[in-house]
Amino acid sequence: MLRPSRVFDPSTECESPEVRRVALGERLRRTVAHAFARAPRARRTLESAGLDAGSIHGLDDLVRIPVTRKDTLPGAQAEEPPFAGFTAVEPGQLARIFMSPGPIYDPQGAHEDFWRFRHALASAGFRAGDVAHNAASYHLTPLGFMLDAGARALGCAVIPAGVGQTELQVKVASHLRASAYLGLPSFLHALLTKARELGTPLSFEAAFVLAEMLPETLRQELQEGFGVRVLQGYGTADLGCLAYECPEKGGWHAHPEAIVEVLDLETGKPAAPGQPGEVVGTLFDVAYPLLRFGTGDLSVLGPEERCACGRTTPKLQGLLGRVGDGVKVKGLFIRAGQIDGVMKRFAEVAAWQAVVTREGHVDRLEYVVELSAPDAGGALAGRLTEALRDEIKLKADVRAAPSGTIPAGAKRIDDRRVWK
Repeated sequence: MLRPSRVFDPSTECESPEVRRVALGERLRRTVAHAFARAPRARRTLESAGLDAGSIHGLDDLVRIPVTRKDTLPGAQAEEPPFAGFTAVEPGQLARIFMSPGPIYDPQGAHEDFWRFRHALASAGFRAGDVAHNAASYHLTPLGFMLDAGARALGCAVIPAGVGQTELQVKVASHLRASAYLGLPSFLHALLTKARELGTPLSFEAAFVLAEMLPETLRQELQEGFGVRVLQGYGTADLGCLAYECPEKGGWHAHPEAIVEVLDLETGKPAAPGQPGEVVGTLFDVAYPLLRFGTGDLSVLGPEERCACGRTTPKLQGLLGRVGDGVKVKGLFIRAGQIDGVMKRFAEVAAWQAVVTREGHVDRLEYVVELSAPDAGGALAGRLTEALRDEIKLKADVRAAPSGTIPAGAKRIDDRRVWK
């Protein structure tokens, strides 16, 4: 029998949409006033739309606030380091500072569960007293700490396993009888498969996965083949947890402690339920009060109605793609502009393309490069591989190809993955 799920906070997750709307509107009003007073970039953004600290009175006024898009953040941070003027506290008042691909610097405020993952983990079956094996990265990017903080807020002990070293992680999780898993679904499969090969028992009962697609074939294999309840969530390094799955599935419940919108790509207005658009999030955090932050992710938002689990927040219907040039591989974004910056350091590179495929349940990244001169002994490919790994933070192969291999006008990042 699979580990049972629970609602972490019925007062917000299960309240009527009308009550929630009033509460969110009041939090928005206070947050806008705070951001106007303390976050210089937020103030300038509001003033550009003719708004001041008292202009926003409730959710009906939300559409008056301009959208800030994630793809503009690297440039804005370079112009106004370190956080482009979006934070409302000094850097030394933060708990941690991270760097995501872009590069983008991500601040962490000082309070507990800054990224709001405790609701999602409770839904996935995590409970106080669990030993949670956290296989997300703790190195510079925030995902490991995001999940760590949510699990600790629920009263779990956390093994900060990080990424890689599959056999060692199996041994540690087995010795400590870890009962829950956090991280990528593909790595959960790798751990369970390696444990079976080694004859080493693992005790995972619940798993919360994110940062890459979870095909239903993989979920079925994990649940039926290994007996682990697997639920997933959605968030970003900038906004933290935005939505999460319940056992009823059918999409991801919007987080009750944030405003989650889906905006029509042509009009910029809220898309009707069932219509695709860009996911836009608004946070109420005193340290990082992001207002209408466009993630670049495409999704569909369902209607506000009571789910059989008891929650009443609308559901995001999965991810449909990206607005910008970023593609997520093994839980990390790769961006064409960042790759191009590396390639331009090498005069021998005449053309390039990043190709993303999937072998089994694992993403694979390869750089195809056309060179202006032969690569004697593969020395250039070796230097390119090292430079790209240092910048992009992902292991990948570099393959030298004859001139004309990459068609004119081809996508700079060619995502060939098929999800089943």
